[in-house]
Amino acid sequence: MLLGIVKFLGKITRVLIKISIYLVIFVLLLLVFLEWWFHIDPPRVENKSALKWSKQVVGPNFYKVKNNWLRKNEQGLWELYAEGKPFERGAAIGNLGEELLDEQEVYFTAQMDEFVPSKAYMHFLKYGVALFNRNLPDHITKEYQEEIYGVSQFAPAGYEYIGENYERILNYHAAHDIGHALNEYALVGCTSFSTWGGRSQDSTLLLGRNFDFYVGDGFAKNKVVAFINPDDGYKFMSVAWAGMCGVTSGMNEKGLTVTLNAAKSTLPTGSKTPIALVAREILQYAKNIDEAYEIAKSRETFVAESIMIGSAADGRTAIIEKSVDKTILYDPNKDDHIICSNHYQDKAFANDEANNDWKKMSSTVARYERVQELLGRYQSLTPDTIAMILRDRKGKGDTELGLGNEKALNQLIAHHSVIFQPEKRLVWVSAPPYQLGAYLCYDLNKVFGTYAALGADKSVAEKDLEIPADTLLYSKEYKNFIEFKKQKVKAKVILKNLNRGVAISDTEIELVRDRLVEANPNYFHTYELIGNIYEAKGDWAKAVNYYRQALNRETNALSETQKIEEAIEFCQQRLSPQSSQ
Repeated sequence: MLLGIVKFLGKITRVLIKISIYLVIFVLLLLVFLEWWFHIDPPRVENKSALKWSKQVVGPNFYKVKNNWLRKNEQGLWELYAEGKPFERGAAIGNLGEELLDEQEVYFTAQMDEFVPSKAYMHFLKYGVALFNRNLPDHITKEYQEEIYGVSQFAPAGYEYIGENYERILNYHAAHDIGHALNEYALVGCTSFSTWGGRSQDSTLLLGRNFDFYVGDGFAKNKVVAFINPDDGYKFMSVAWAGMCGVTSGMNEKGLTVTLNAAKSTLPTGSKTPIALVAREILQYAKNIDEAYEIAKSRETFVAESIMIGSAADGRTAIIEKSVDKTILYDPNKDDHIICSNHYQDKAFANDEANNDWKKMSSTVARYERVQELLGRYQSLTPDTIAMILRDRKGKGDTELGLGNEKALNQLIAHHSVIFQPEKRLVWVSAPPYQLGAYLCYDLNKVFGTYAALGADKSVAEKDLEIPADTLLYSKEYKNFIEFKKQKVKAKVILKNLNRGVAISDTEIELVRDRLVEANPNYFHTYELIGNIYEAKGDWAKAVNYYRQALNRETNALSETQKIEEAIEFCQQRLSPQSSQ
């Protein structure tokens, strides 16, 4: 009988081994099939001779490829000039900024690793993204596909677990949209405004915007001020990062400006045109508000967005409010100013549930009203006063918010901040960090004229029009903010360890707690974070105490207030009757 059992077990084992082998073969075949099915073929380019162009190192942080150049100025901004056909200029941009592309990928993937720490899971997500974006090329013009393809030829190796170079760089152009969709991660909370007529000192059109797209400090380290001279369409400038062919903030040679502001969007269900490429098309091919609106209407997008259009030809600014199913031109042309934060304003969206809920629960209305309040304090605005407003750190009624609050116009997370004076073709771009460094001024007439021909032997910024750095940059308050960020990282490590069941001493917690409070005492999140630590430790009374201190400050949104109130209720339910008295 024992021999029979052994034979039976042996047979079962052989069957299981055979099944396992078939299963492994099936999985391998499935992966091969997925790689084939989800693969995005690059556009067909007949002439790839641009890949053989040699890069000339002119000096420290100064490179040339043919007539294209890239240099870093003394204030830390990279200035780029590129011209020619789509693939040629893409290849030139990639060649010139090859090292920047490498750094940008490191910073970008580091931020993704915070959300998805497992490379195995990242590899799994690769197929999810591929499934979602498999039809992405159908929504991107051949011109921009070719330009992105040119850039991708110089993308770094080692990131195949995310995607092949072309697929990866193409998908990165939708990262801005994903950031908008994931509002709960506070990646995006931009504010912009414009004045004209009697509101401006010399009656010219003025625009200011903070691009609060935060993917870590490293990601914003290498800001690129790009001046593009395409073989078709208008010459234009934009502010972005290495490898970005889309536009988030820019102005063309006709004095038309484009800036993007997120609106409340549901998670996208399928690929459409990335909003930054819609903005790029507007900037390259429109000279007035009507032409910009027609281009915006012609493109389907998978997130909600407000596209602010300033127009020298029209002498005013309007907002294209674009949802996934309609495109509306919000154009209050009887007024002399317009404000844009992160909600729709046109009556066509009056009954939009998502928009109304976002106005109630987020910081968008608070920032809108703060701009209104500050505009009312100035009789006539100049680029300097626009900069003062963009750098404002207080809430409505001059409420102290602490540094980093989303209700502030200056949240100290901005990738960049810009000021436009379209009729004069002038643009000011903030040097790092955030919008605290000097605003460097660029004259598009000169950049695309004399400076382009010279090849930028020095910075193309207009030194005499520079707006000085914010005095906050040299203050103790700013040093405290940097310390706060360091302590915040330590606090999150403590919190993570506590949640994993790792014992943390009271002394270690108290040291971080005291430094957080000392560094940023007016910020509600200082106390919320400390409350989170004590809650994880099971010290319910102290958690409630710090959560209540958080509510005694100005929170960044009603949604955050409600979250803290729920945490207080949770802790109180666990307090003993004696300790709750």
